[in-house]
Amino acid sequence: MNGIVGIVVFQDIPTEMERTIEVLSNQTDLIQRAFSLALAKIETAIEERGLCTIALAGGSTPKPLYEAMAEQILPWDKIHVFWGDERYVPPNHPDSNQAMARRTWLDRVPIPATNIHPIPTDEADPAIAAMKHEAELRLFFGDDKNIPTIDLILLGMGDDGHTASLFPHTEALQVQERLVTVGNKDGQPRITFTVPLINQARCVMFIVAGAGKQAALAQIFSPVADPMAYPARLIQPQRELWWLLDEAAGQQFKAASS
Repeated sequence: MNGIVGIVVFQDIPTEMERTIEVLSNQTDLIQRAFSLALAKIETAIEERGLCTIALAGGSTPKPLYEAMAEQILPWDKIHVFWGDERYVPPNHPDSNQAMARRTWLDRVPIPATNIHPIPTDEADPAIAAMKHEAELRLFFGDDKNIPTIDLILLGMGDDGHTASLFPHTEALQVQERLVTVGNKDGQPRITFTVPLINQARCVMFIVAGAGKQAALAQIFSPVADPMAYPARLIQPQRELWWLLDEAAGQQFKAASS
C-alpha cells in the first residue's frame, strides 16, 4: 500500500487481541490510511449491526481526517458520534473538541442532531457532568451493568504518553468502576472515557504524528515500563488495536520491520 514504510503485527494469544503498528511516510499518508480504515469500520458496523458508534479524538492531527469524512455520502442516520474526552469549556470555545469536529465534519453532513452525543461541560461540578454523560451512554446502549462496546474509538497521544484526557500520574488512570470520569491537565478539569470503556471497544485506532512522540512510544512498547507514567500503555482492547504513525514518530518500528 502506498505510503506504508513499516508494518509490525502482534497477536496477543491470551486475549486474542491483534495489535498492528503501521508507519506511514508522511502525515498525508497517515491521514489517508486512518480514513480508509475508519471508513471500513463504519461500513462493517452498519452492515453487521445496523448502526455504527464512533468516539472522536481531539487535537489538530485528526482534523484532515474529519474533513475527508465530511466529503463522504454515508447513511448518516445510522452513525452515532461520541467523544473520548473533552476540555471543560463551552461547546463553542476554540479549545472544544466538539466545536472542532462540528466545524470540520458534523455541521457539513446531514447527520441527525440526535445522533451527536457531546460531553456536557455546563455543570459547576465536572464530576456531575461526567455522571450525566455516563448515564447517557448507558441509556443509549441499554445496559445499566456491563461496559458498552463502541465500534471505533479514535485516539491521539501526547509527547508525555497521555491519551484522551488520561494524563500521567492522575487519579483518572485508576478508575475502574466508571465509564466516564474527570481528568486533570495542569489543574484544569477535563471529562474523559475511562480505561475500561476504551478497552471494551471493537476497534481502537491511535493516530500519532511527530518526532516528539518517539520517546513516549519507546516506553509504551517496551517490555517493561510504568503505565502510570505513560498512560497510552494502558490501552489494550480485547479486539483490534491499531497504531498509525507517521515516519517521524515511528522510526523505531520502521527499523524493526525492515
